[in-house]
Amino acid sequence: MGENAGNKEETGNVWIAGAGPGDAGLLTVKADRMIRNADVVVYDALVSTEILSRIPEGTEVIDVGKHAGNHPVPQEEINRILVREAQKGKTVLRLKGGDPFVFGRGGEEMEFLAEAGIPFEMVPGIPSAVSVPAYAGIPVTHRDYTSSFHVVTGHARKNQKLEIDFRSLVNLNGTIVFLMSVSSMEYILNGLQEAGMDADVPAAVIEKGTTAEQKQVTATVGTLKARAEEEGIQSPAVILVGRVCALSEKLHWADQRRLDGRQFLVTRPRQNSSGLVSRLRELGAQVIEYPGICTETIRPNKVLESALEGFARQSGEGWLVFTSPIGVSVFFRQLRELKIDLRKIFSINRNVKIAAVGSATEAALEEHGLFADVVPEKYYTEDLGKAIARAAGSRESRMSPVSLLAVRAEQGSEALLPPLLEAGIDVQDVPLYRTRYETHPFLKERVEALFRKEEIDAVTFTSASTVRGFVQEMDHTDLTRIRAVCIGEQTAREARSHGMQVLTAPEVSAEAMVEKILEVYRRKRNV
Repeated sequence: MGENAGNKEETGNVWIAGAGPGDAGLLTVKADRMIRNADVVVYDALVSTEILSRIPEGTEVIDVGKHAGNHPVPQEEINRILVREAQKGKTVLRLKGGDPFVFGRGGEEMEFLAEAGIPFEMVPGIPSAVSVPAYAGIPVTHRDYTSSFHVVTGHARKNQKLEIDFRSLVNLNGTIVFLMSVSSMEYILNGLQEAGMDADVPAAVIEKGTTAEQKQVTATVGTLKARAEEEGIQSPAVILVGRVCALSEKLHWADQRRLDGRQFLVTRPRQNSSGLVSRLRELGAQVIEYPGICTETIRPNKVLESALEGFARQSGEGWLVFTSPIGVSVFFRQLRELKIDLRKIFSINRNVKIAAVGSATEAALEEHGLFADVVPEKYYTEDLGKAIARAAGSRESRMSPVSLLAVRAEQGSEALLPPLLEAGIDVQDVPLYRTRYETHPFLKERVEALFRKEEIDAVTFTSASTVRGFVQEMDHTDLTRIRAVCIGEQTAREARSHGMQVLTAPEVSAEAMVEKILEVYRRKRNV
């Protein structure tokens, strides 16, 4: 949280930051850090759901993009909100689509804060005037076509008539970018022609640019209006006029990505979702992070401390068992907190072996310099128990006793234990963390609307508990219309029990999930 959080006697501060045009990959590093550290996020309607999903649970959010009756909150009221929250000693993030200074009224908000004596900081965002054309394969400047571009608002001030100096724009002979301009398209195109622009000059309109719902029409100044109506182009959209628009057919690149035009909801806990999320985004998909569960480390963990001391004193063969990458992370964090030296666990009195449930857990152990002796062929907890029992050998053939310490979730799968107990292994099952369902009240309405409009292609689930958490949240959504991509059969069974349309990855790994997604959802748009 912000430095001033909780201190009501001090005035807080306001960050005014641009969220970019919608693609989370275009969010600046600084804005992303502010999202994670703010006490309050005040956001508008043009901030994408993908970016809003990065706001941590527990952060206060204020939606000023709509109000009762779906009317936007007046600018004067937004100004008062920023001052009011900062005066409570909070760090406030004013998150705006695009760049706050490019027709984003960021200057007005800064003036109001300055007059109120509120400290503020300005963080530019990637403006839609440049980024949206880029995603359509249109460079706003090109040495062979034009050496300038000009950004114009297509939206008049309240109760005023839109007035544009078309003759000056035409004489500049550069690329013209009109923002917030769909409703003014006819006025703009007619005005340019009346000012002397040839009707055959290339022009384009791009709706929801950089997002999974991007639509574009490339035509001419004389035909763009009719073509846009044929394609049903709506706001938010950007209109471009200039010779560079003709390059779109040759330079389009975004729609070449294998998952371009697709949008997925990822329910995996934030602590271990980054690999799946980043891989899907690399392939061109838009990804909304909507964790079904989150983990809480058990503190203080006297049970773990006692178990490790006993494990170190025992002789014979000993097994340390890990069932998730989160478990590995929490285990080593707790070793540091308890000040337990790893050398005490691997004492000279015993032969310590390590088992991991799957490749991701194995990789997490390797980051700490430990290499698993056993990883089952199928990444299921029951298979892990059976693999350890085989490696330990029959109790008749053992020269010394075998003990095992499993460090995992508080409500870990019971399927691990029967094969071990049947093999006569002394088992101690120690909880490191507990899971709880994560709630997203400020995102819920947006996500449910996306499902109703069928703008989410599929939901990924990596455990039965993520399914249950999702179902608990989406209580107003028709689950039979949800397409679920599941990491394993146990997760798939849970999804089917709620009527979802299920696809199951062939292996229990994030990469296998990505391959299944590619198999089914490869590029939607026609190129």
